[in-house]
Amino acid sequence: MTGIQALERIAPTDRMKPGQGERREFEFTRHGTQCLIGNFEVTTGQMIAPTVQPTRTEEDFATYIAGTGATDPEAGWIFVADNLTTHCSESLVRYVAAECAIATDLGKKGKYGVLKSVATRKALLMDECHRIRFAFMPKHTSWLNQIEIWFSILVRRVIKRKNFTSAEDLREKILAFIDYFNRTLAKPFKWTSTGRPLSV
Repeated sequence: MTGIQALERIAPTDRMKPGQGERREFEFTRHGTQCLIGNFEVTTGQMIAPTVQPTRTEEDFATYIAGTGATDPEAGWIFVADNLTTHCSESLVRYVAAECAIATDLGKKGKYGVLKSVATRKALLMDECHRIRFAFMPKHTSWLNQIEIWFSILVRRVIKRKNFTSAEDLREKILAFIDYFNRTLAKPFKWTSTGRPLSV
């Protein structure tokens, strides 16, 4: 989740009163942005090892995946991701190759071998023989990705109506909410394409 703005209203919000709705100041001071990189574990409904930081480069994402894998180094991991090129980068391919003991020449980005193109990098990352692998969402189907549902919860509960005095304040509040959510609210989503609840 990129571009989360740390906005501070320049005047306090007037709370609701009998016969009068809440009045919010429309002007604000912008203290920068943060990027949330997180994994939503579909079986528990928890966020795993989230990071909130100013950037989301290919190195940031590969480092994040490595940190997630380190939470259970012997486990098999399947990461569901969208088609952003950061999710099939050279850094990520090199990490997966090292972790899965792939002893082949990876080649050179844009030239030859596994690193030649997005398609060849994705093929290695999706290989079902590997302990760490990726499943990529079909294009233009972000609504299928369960982490998008979780992001909407974060926006409604933390970001939409709050004031943040700095980017660090925003970061701390997001991480505090994730900790609270994991301890008290986390559960698997009962998701259907029609939006209707699943029958029990």
